[in-house]
Amino acid sequence: MRKTEQAVERCKTMSTLQKILGGKWKLEILYYIAFHDIRRFGALRRQLGEITESSLTKQLRELEADGFLVRHDFHEVPPRVEYTLTELGRSFMDVIAYMKTWGDENLPENK
Repeated sequence: MRKTEQAVERCKTMSTLQKILGGKWKLEILYYIAFHDIRRFGALRRQLGEITESSLTKQLRELEADGFLVRHDFHEVPPRVEYTLTELGRSFMDVIAYMKTWGDENLPENK
């Protein structure tokens, strides 16, 4: 397989994961919660940059409904909301991390 074909295969894998999750932002949201310990709504929005507040809210609710996240409400002033991964979410991100490591070790870098 040529290098360009491998790059296409990697893109197809990411595209497939995004389709499974149902949106381009969901994989990034899970990534920041899992690997950067960014749990608060505001911090996630700042990290993602171009996502709107309503879109982030929708994505988080769908991830919660699908069993990837748990929402924690803190009754403070101002109110605080944090998200953590469920067992399913942690397992899913472990698979993603393994796939990345395997790809880095076994697929030649495109230059």
